Amino acid sequence: MKHAMILAAGRGERMRPLTDHTPKPLLPAGGKPLIEYHLERLAAAGYEHIVINTHHLAEQIERHLGNGEQYGLQIDYSREHPKALETGGGIFQALPMLGSEIFCVVNGDIYCEHPLHAPDLEKDILAHLILVENPPHHPEGDFGLEGNQVRIDTQPQWTFSGIGWYRPQLFAHCTPGRFPLAPLLREAIQQGQVSGEHYVGRWMDIGTPARLARLERYLQQSLSTEGP
Repeated sequence: MKHAMILAAGRGERMRPLTDHTPKPLLPAGGKPLIEYHLERLAAAGYEHIVINTHHLAEQIERHLGNGEQYGLQIDYSREHPKALETGGGIFQALPMLGSEIFCVVNGDIYCEHPLHAPDLEKDILAHLILVENPPHHPEGDFGLEGNQVRIDTQPQWTFSGIGWYRPQLFAHCTPGRFPLAPLLREAIQQGQVSGEHYVGRWMDIGTPARLARLERYLQQSLSTEGP
């Protein structure tokens, strides 16, 4: 069974007041919640089991998505209480549900048209990252690429999309609690254990109401172009 995780526990402070009563993954764009675009692409890529971590307004997400049957998926929830665990801690808590092989993780607050097909990784590679063009709000980027190897200082620097594939071994020395993912990735990158690719298709970080409105305009334009 192919496993994936969608990160959906965040409070969405920059999206307030929209997220005061609606969790960010359920904010609508193009006629459906943001998280449903991820579920549809994961299902199309052959994933069968999705873990979603929840914290802020968790019951709304669980009530809306249910067990995943309507998407042709099995959905389980990793509830983070009393505090959200950040990206690293959230993935670590969910590891028992994600199997022993490579799994996909997608940020719940992005829109991306990457097909999400799993890469074929060498055994010593612990992670594979999708890098994208730097958006205006993050012009300095995060990582570089040397061939298909992710590097810390290689130029040009691209932005980490929030889409990655990970082996459980990346978290081998972690302990339960709240911690970020970035230090784990940087350590693995320095050991030559992270591959990546530069994706040039549509990607948007939906972190503010203005960016959500821009996505809405893009999707409405796409729908009108496709026609009936």
